[in-house]
Amino acid sequence: MSKITVPEGYRSVLGIYDTQTAIGMLKRTFEEKLCLALNLRRVSAPLFVDPTTGMNDDLNGYERPVAFDIKENGQTAVIVHSLAKWKRMALRAYGFSAGEGLYTDMNAIRRDEEMDNLHSIYTDQWDWEKIITTKTRNIDYLKTVVKCIVGAICETLDVLKCRYPQLNVELEREVTFITSQELEDLYPDKTGKERENLITKEKKTVFIMQIGGKLRSGKPHDGRAPDYDDWSLNGDILFWDDTLDCAVEISSMGIRVDERSLAAQLKAAGAEDRRDLPFHRALLAGELPLTMGGGIGQSRLSMLLLGKAHIGEVQVSLWDDETRRVCAENGIVLL
Repeated sequence: MSKITVPEGYRSVLGIYDTQTAIGMLKRTFEEKLCLALNLRRVSAPLFVDPTTGMNDDLNGYERPVAFDIKENGQTAVIVHSLAKWKRMALRAYGFSAGEGLYTDMNAIRRDEEMDNLHSIYTDQWDWEKIITTKTRNIDYLKTVVKCIVGAICETLDVLKCRYPQLNVELEREVTFITSQELEDLYPDKTGKERENLITKEKKTVFIMQIGGKLRSGKPHDGRAPDYDDWSLNGDILFWDDTLDCAVEISSMGIRVDERSLAAQLKAAGAEDRRDLPFHRALLAGELPLTMGGGIGQSRLSMLLLGKAHIGEVQVSLWDDETRRVCAENGIVLL
């Protein structure tokens, strides 16, 4: 059964039809601002891929992709979890140059997701990726791009509030940067999620860096697949959500693995068998460009900027009977 929290006295300031119109405005506005900020162009992306290519992400390593067989040729296909690896191949295929990038609409089914106010089995996000150079493959450039994304989000909110002045959402434009180890040192007796809430409640907009490797406690801050982000050059963008009174992760992103970091992370994760997959062979052979990229949740961002209490208010998904009952009794309109 889904876990659900009902904020005390919650009522959406936008009705169901205004919500739909606002979501359209939000998406158009943010895409325009993101493209301008990061020099991106839109491309089409797959909904499913061949599992033998190593192209699909395994996220935290335990999620099961939705698979189906193709009647015409008997081949098996899997619904994507994300497009982190596919985008890197696409940049090479499109012939993009350093400083140029792409973005796309990514739609996925994550059937093992634990559903609550922020999580659904349906995932929609803007996936973006751009080519970098050895000179920009560093923490300073990562921070610069994070600031650009946060700026685009805040500017999108400004546009929405001009059209819908009843929106009372406020965001902090200044980003606090902190590593996962620094965060553990601050709150050694807390879980990773508890640390995120504590730091984001205080600072409002936070980028937690270096996620994936083990901390001094012996545990990672959060799970990361070993073959897309460089664990020393990645992170999550979090905003404080006053409606839900918690931190909301809007984006997981980072500078991608090169040959050296891929080899080290595959070994650390006990996943060296992946070296023989086509994607990994190409990367280890130096055939793919240096890149950075990430995913930005479309429904998550819509929730945050429109002051919504449940992700089902901004996307259509499946929910259990108890969730539907609780939402109906508390004025939360599920689409």
